[in-house]
Amino acid sequence: MAAKPPPAPAGEKKKKPPRPGPPPPPVPVATAALVARVAAAKVFGLWPSSALVGLQPVWTTEAGRGKLTLDLSASKRDLPKEPEQHAQLLDLVQAEIDALVNANAPITIAEATRADTEKAFGDPITPLYDGGKPPKNAKPDDMVRVASLAGFAVDATALPVASNASGPIQLVGRTSDNPKKKPETMVLLAGKKKQLSLKFSTQSTEAAAALPTGSMSSAVSASQQAHRALSLTPLVAAAPKVVPKSDEAETEDEEMVVDPWAVEGKIDYSKLVEKFGSQLLTPSLLDRLGALAAKNGMRLHRFFRRGIFFSHRDLAKILDAAENRKGLYLYTGRGPSSAAMHLGHLVPFLMTQWLQAALNVPLVVQMTDDEKFLWKGEYDEKKGAYDLNRFRALTRENAKDIIACGFDLDKTFIFSDCDYMGHMYPNVCRIWKSITYSTARAAFGFEGSSNVGQSAFPAIQAAPSFPSSFRIPLQKCGPQPDDACCLIPCAIDQDPYFRVTRDVAHKIAPKSHPLRGKPALVHSKFFPPLQGALGKMSASNTDSAIFLTDSDDEIRRKIMTHAFSGGRETAKLQRELGADLEIDVAYQWLRFFLEDDEELEAIGKSYGSGSGEFWNTAAVKERLLVE
Repeated sequence: MAAKPPPAPAGEKKKKPPRPGPPPPPVPVATAALVARVAAAKVFGLWPSSALVGLQPVWTTEAGRGKLTLDLSASKRDLPKEPEQHAQLLDLVQAEIDALVNANAPITIAEATRADTEKAFGDPITPLYDGGKPPKNAKPDDMVRVASLAGFAVDATALPVASNASGPIQLVGRTSDNPKKKPETMVLLAGKKKQLSLKFSTQSTEAAAALPTGSMSSAVSASQQAHRALSLTPLVAAAPKVVPKSDEAETEDEEMVVDPWAVEGKIDYSKLVEKFGSQLLTPSLLDRLGALAAKNGMRLHRFFRRGIFFSHRDLAKILDAAENRKGLYLYTGRGPSSAAMHLGHLVPFLMTQWLQAALNVPLVVQMTDDEKFLWKGEYDEKKGAYDLNRFRALTRENAKDIIACGFDLDKTFIFSDCDYMGHMYPNVCRIWKSITYSTARAAFGFEGSSNVGQSAFPAIQAAPSFPSSFRIPLQKCGPQPDDACCLIPCAIDQDPYFRVTRDVAHKIAPKSHPLRGKPALVHSKFFPPLQGALGKMSASNTDSAIFLTDSDDEIRRKIMTHAFSGGRETAKLQRELGADLEIDVAYQWLRFFLEDDEELEAIGKSYGSGSGEFWNTAAVKERLLVE
């Protein structure tokens, strides 16, 4: 017979045995919890950390369900107070969940000892543990499992997840029938409390838990990079309360900001032309350009026909040079900020490709890897080096997209500033000498915190405006290439660079130059982001843009989910009033990409009147997807 345990000393309470914890979730619920956590991390700018933190064992009483409660204190997003915007945030989380499930996104498992895993995570901004402390009784030789989904690595040691994001997975409990009870899925901002609650349901069938196959260091590195590169989808502003405003206040609300680094507010292009001092394109100039194109069997480009390219500087003299077969070349460029270009980046390149074919002239394309490094580069403490080579690598990737636009390769010179600088350097020095710092500061907004490279860069972007920077590449311009005229197609926000260039051009080019060295420009309007007509498309916000590497499914998801609609709130109102075409993104994008003018007009009439084949938003978006 076993001996009885000794009685507890007098005055001490008898210790109760520890309660057993809840059973681990079934694989489908565990997988759904991981998918919901990663989706929330992408929407709110969170580090997903441990898969068990905030996970409530709802599955023990409600089959196929679970609930997450996440702390939003470290969110990268400025958390709005309006309930309408809370609803938008939950819609975005559901959209991210749907995207992961529809893509059947792979989940990989990496396994290592706790000591090695802690070493791999390392960074206090992206820690392995919530609160920075390991669990109780943790040992260095414990095995830790990390699940990676969509680039995000999550500690899933005690969570049996599948090898794919299977579903469907649906957020539930967004409303409550009991007014005294909060919804189970909500954004909660109360005092210092900032929380996200997500109750979810999955209908996925039982699946086997995935086995470790990945590298811990690779998984953690990829996750940290994904977290740092995370961009947040902007929210549609809540409807403002109607209060009387002074004329001055209304003017301030409508103020726009357009410069080489920022485009904000509602753009009034007429005011912009007046502010910058450029000129609107006239029918007579377009007729001359169309006649030159016709000689090469081409029609005037739809960007000119529809006023997308709308403003210019000295285009008439460029047409003189083209008509008289004088020296002429094109110059455009790209700042490589992302591995893939988006549709907005394509606009000047599509225009430039057409101009090259219509005028039969050479082209130089400047890849400003130096500029992007000066503005966005970082110093890596661990490596003891700057990340300049990252932007040089992006240059090579972007160059592939540019070449695919269909340029005449025999007449096109694509160069990296880092590689070609030596050839341009004499002109760069001349431009530096010609521009005072007070002029540069006034034009570009430099401040005391700007690094010296940023202050010096405008001269580097100006140098390709002068043909003497390309004596070998531009030999096809004729016997006197230094006199060749330069035409720059660009979005109008780049105009400040070249206004300053034009002011000093006479000091750089020979006196025989037809424009005294001044580059000519044609300006485009901005390609609208998916979220609406304010500003322009941005590579830093992945859901504001369609990238050239996006899959067909991803393009469909972004357009159907995020493209801002000018349609009315109900089918009845849409039938009565029709859509507002000026703010409808799908219709505006058709203006950029649909070649057939008659079809575009028919779609506009149908959608704008709420009648016919394209009476609603869905039909117009489906037509856009064909393009």
